[in-house]
Amino acid sequence: MLKNRMAVLQALETQGVVPVFYHPDVEICKNVIQACADGGAPCIEFTNRGDFAANVFYEVTKHFASADPRVIMGVGSIVDAPTAGLYIANGAKFMVSPIVNADVAKLCNRRMIPYSPGCGSATEISYAQELGCEIVKVFPGSSVGGPDFIKAVMGPMPWTKIMPTGGVDPDEASIKKWFGAGIVAAGMGSKLITQEALDAKDYAGISRKVRETVDLIAKVRGKA
Repeated sequence: MLKNRMAVLQALETQGVVPVFYHPDVEICKNVIQACADGGAPCIEFTNRGDFAANVFYEVTKHFASADPRVIMGVGSIVDAPTAGLYIANGAKFMVSPIVNADVAKLCNRRMIPYSPGCGSATEISYAQELGCEIVKVFPGSSVGGPDFIKAVMGPMPWTKIMPTGGVDPDEASIKKWFGAGIVAAGMGSKLITQEALDAKDYAGISRKVRETVDLIAKVRGKA
């Protein structure tokens, strides 16, 4: 599968939901990510949290390079260029951040890696676009105004592509509100990959939940 900048951006938009996940255990990560890919969401945002997270990311990304090339490993919670560079060296194909950082944008542009910085205002969104960011992250989604904020931004800036994290739930009512407001994708974490499912090692259940969410987004988009 092609994993260049444009292919990754298209894949993110196509699946609509971006699973956001971190666990310190490599084997659990492999199982969860495989479940997400089998459920129709092969683009995964692995969050840079916890000691030696980059080492876990490397092992998981190396595994999927041969085990399931559909998987596109991205990394979230990136706040500086050195950390971004480390993850790019370890195979990251897209970057997500809670903030806007020009140095990260420049690094990603140099390597033709999509960068989705966290924005909380129209000014930050515009600045991110000036830095070459095709899809911007609104974060925290529910705290900065939710779907109403998305609609307000899309009025004067209809070219904007927004992927919120925080506040978008894997149910029809939430998905209708957010995608109806104009988002192109949404990051989902513990509501999608629940602690209950992790504790039970219910990877088939995670896959079903992801598939239901991907299909629900496609259904909502078809009615838009």
